[in-house]
Amino acid sequence: MIADPSPAGRFERALESLRGLSVGDALGSQFFVPSHYPLLKRRELPPGSWQWTDDTEMACSVLAVLAGHGRIDQDVLALSFASHHDFDRGYGPAVNRMLRLVREGGDWRELAADLFQGQGSWGNGSAMRIAPLGAWYADDPEQATHQAEISSYTTHQHREAVVGAMAVAAAASLAAAPGGPPTPTELLDGVVALVPRSAVGAGLRRARDMLDYDDAGTVAAVLGSGRRTSAHDTVPFALWSAARSLGDFENAFWTTAGVGGDVDTTCAIACGVVAASRAGQPPGTWLERTEGLPGWLPDGPL
Repeated sequence: MIADPSPAGRFERALESLRGLSVGDALGSQFFVPSHYPLLKRRELPPGSWQWTDDTEMACSVLAVLAGHGRIDQDVLALSFASHHDFDRGYGPAVNRMLRLVREGGDWRELAADLFQGQGSWGNGSAMRIAPLGAWYADDPEQATHQAEISSYTTHQHREAVVGAMAVAAAASLAAAPGGPPTPTELLDGVVALVPRSAVGAGLRRARDMLDYDDAGTVAAVLGSGRRTSAHDTVPFALWSAARSLGDFENAFWTTAGVGGDVDTTCAIACGVVAASRAGQPPGTWLERTEGLPGWLPDGPL
């Protein structure tokens, strides 16, 4: 069985992943509010509506570029990031400054390369936004990793950040396979095989070896939970959680959020991967309480 390769089929898969990502992001961000900590321990939803963060805003640009071009065009993507950049969505200070300079006419290639004394950012920003791209390429996991690599360079050029984005895209591509989601071991084996050796890759191999652990807190203590906001401190645990919850969005969210850390981002990653599969869609009531996707996002391939 082959994934629908038509632009419309690709867009629908990616949109489903994006919706899941937005729920994970928006609901996860609620648990930075101290009064909501007890609710997290009881797996109870916080009151009110939930607003998403920069994770979703940037993921919308990824899908918009795919819808318009059928692939990642770096110049168009960088401009979309900059033109839709909302300072109040929780961007890191380095990316805030970079996107402002891009809007003012700066060259994203130079600006991204100059970050952190010329090392480039190794943060989790290019991984948090990329699951919908993986769903778009459900028929070609290798192309998913290639396009994710290209997309990362627009903001995050450190090797670890790039590999983190590649890993999440690969996981979403594999999860979106039309025959149904793979087993947890198949998912992580597939991702490990598709990414180069790196700290992220080493973390993924440890994650694969810990799939039989039931205590997420113990796993997060080994793999990290995004507290340092680096790709290698974020992606392995998020994909461990996604792998163990394929087909069960609620469990993916609560397992990921329950360990703390960079909760909106780890949940955006895990939930975006799980929602890449039709078996892993978020509950309708959760989606209803999540802020709607922006009006500038196209409603289909252009």
